[in-house]
Amino acid sequence: MFTGQMSSFPRVPLRRHKSLRKILREHGQLSKFWKAQKLDMIQYTEDCSTVPETEPLMNYLDMEYFGQISIGTPPQNFTVLFDTGSSNLWVPSIYCVSKACGKFHPSDSSTYSEVGTPFSIQYGTGSLSGIIGSDQVTVSRPISRCSFLVGHHDCRTFPGPAPKEPGNTFLDAEFDGILGLAYPSLAVDGVTPVFDNMMAQNLVDLPIFSVYMNRNPDSSVGGELVFGGFDPSHFSGTLNWVPVTKQGYWQIQLDK
Repeated sequence: MFTGQMSSFPRVPLRRHKSLRKILREHGQLSKFWKAQKLDMIQYTEDCSTVPETEPLMNYLDMEYFGQISIGTPPQNFTVLFDTGSSNLWVPSIYCVSKACGKFHPSDSSTYSEVGTPFSIQYGTGSLSGIIGSDQVTVSRPISRCSFLVGHHDCRTFPGPAPKEPGNTFLDAEFDGILGLAYPSLAVDGVTPVFDNMMAQNLVDLPIFSVYMNRNPDSSVGGELVFGGFDPSHFSGTLNWVPVTKQGYWQIQLDK
């Protein structure tokens, strides 16, 4: 039986922003993005009956749900995309080449320490390079000694004018960084994921997190991310627990 008090769970309100697809379209960059990703739009038709074993899925860049975290002492706030397909936390630094991002100032935090290991991370539609640092990260409640990825090293260490954030997806997006929620096996350079740090520091009651997404597309209230439990007010009936087939991505076996 689940006995945790809902009010004690670390919670992060999610906000819905204009989707990246809409942003790219407004700036006349959507077709350029498809070409850069080498996607043939003709193949995504309603007639998928020729190969019944496959389920064609199309990414329409609807990365709309963001939440706020803070890093450092005093806290520096960032809007991040919570990503179940990666395991690292990263935020851009003052050396970031993007004009859109909020930037982390390492020298302004009294609790920041430089780990010093260079990193390069690749996502499905973007990439980032920089260096690993450690600081207090607050996701509803403070997490001490939390390592994360940040481009703040001497620019001569990296090719180009500054630590790079080359993926156009990140340059055009309305979030500052990404907080990965996948398993540690996917983490770059063995960096402990934020949620694993929360569990290790006994900041959550149970080793689970849950996501509620508001289905009203006209509301700016996107939903809620709950760490250490779930809120039964967001659903009806009972939960069906399904085993993860491999501790990397949150992948499960489908019966049919």
